[in-house]
Amino acid sequence: MRFAISNNVTVRGLKVQNSPEFHFRFDNCNGVRVDGLSISSPALSPNTDGIHVENTQDVLITNTVVSNGDDCVSIGAGTLNVHIENVTCGPGHGISIGSLGKAGTKACVANVTVRNAVIRHSDNGVRIKTWQGGSGSVSAVAFENVRMDAVRNPIIIDQYYCLSKSCENETTAVFVNGVSYSGIRGTYDVRGPPIHFGCSDAVPCTNITLSDVELLPASGDTVDEPFCWNVYGNAATPTVPPVSCLSSGFPNYTEKKDLQCY
Repeated sequence: MRFAISNNVTVRGLKVQNSPEFHFRFDNCNGVRVDGLSISSPALSPNTDGIHVENTQDVLITNTVVSNGDDCVSIGAGTLNVHIENVTCGPGHGISIGSLGKAGTKACVANVTVRNAVIRHSDNGVRIKTWQGGSGSVSAVAFENVRMDAVRNPIIIDQYYCLSKSCENETTAVFVNGVSYSGIRGTYDVRGPPIHFGCSDAVPCTNITLSDVELLPASGDTVDEPFCWNVYGNAATPTVPPVSCLSSGFPNYTEKKDLQCY
């Protein structure tokens, strides 16, 4: 079900199963309210995102359950003011911003809050994914009180997103700035690190903050170390695992005009 170029859209209380592609999609809309949906498709079904929003402003998604083979909720370019609350995801690929910046495009996403969510048995938890070579920014993002249950990558920023092995490193990237993670608790699948910040060589991630984060292995006793690459921020409280790999302060680089979106 797709809504395009629409204002004041409400979708409530629907049950959708086995869509061949995205279950719900909102393009170029303003004022979207989604509440009480039940979405399901097989765990190995590709491109079956539960809810996708793109070039859309003022979005509220609440009280929804998604089980599928791709992103639970995906937020595309040109999206502003999104609030997601009381959403349960899994299996699937978690809640994602992106992918953004494919083929050198400019992508802007700002003012996104995910609160009181549960993510179970998924490849990712809360994710930001961008391609090399893009521009624009992701800013003012808050992930709050998210419960993880055997999630492979509970917290992940991936600025080297690629669907093949032939993607080259580029000199531009989407700027990721002002992302906070608070109250992220639960267990992770030990096939990947519990926290992965893989930021671009060209444009580092900045103002990344963590507080009240506790992620333990779903099996075994060894807590894996986080991965950090070119990321600046801080842990406001002690975290499990400790995130000592964040760089402090702000990087020394010339801020480019194409990083500005809003």
